[in-house]
Amino acid sequence: MNLTPRTAILALILGASSLSFAYASLASEAAHQHGSSTHALQLNAGEKWATDAPLRKAMGALNGAMQTSLPAIHDNQLGDAQYDQLAAQINDEAAYMVKHCKLAPEADAQLHLVIAELLAGADSMAGKTPGEARRNGAVKVLGALQTYAKYFADTSFDTIEH
Repeated sequence: MNLTPRTAILALILGASSLSFAYASLASEAAHQHGSSTHALQLNAGEKWATDAPLRKAMGALNGAMQTSLPAIHDNQLGDAQYDQLAAQINDEAAYMVKHCKLAPEADAQLHLVIAELLAGADSMAGKTPGEARRNGAVKVLGALQTYAKYFADTSFDTIEH
């Protein structure tokens, strides 16, 4: 079987997330006896999750790229080649995060949810999601960036207002 780097990254993200969800579900059930778990992002006991330098670097780069492209996206002036470039940058930064970030397992599991949202947006931006406009992919990426800002402690990250 011949795996592309993107396929390998996605497999790692999904596999790690699945294991983390299983652990979180068991821990939650044991601690609270609720018997149900959710796959939604959560704060760390009411606080944002810790970040590390590689994560802040990658997310800052993505935030900057999206902020630069936002006027053209809003005006429906961003061409397919530019969407492809943004999608490639998202994939590259996601690969960088997976390779270099060293977060606690619980924070890592939360980050994987954000990365999955980024990758879904990148696929749409690259025209790989049938029936979905590339612009909708940009909206997904912007949502993932806002999610990151809401759930991760990164004082250098400026949320994009749009």
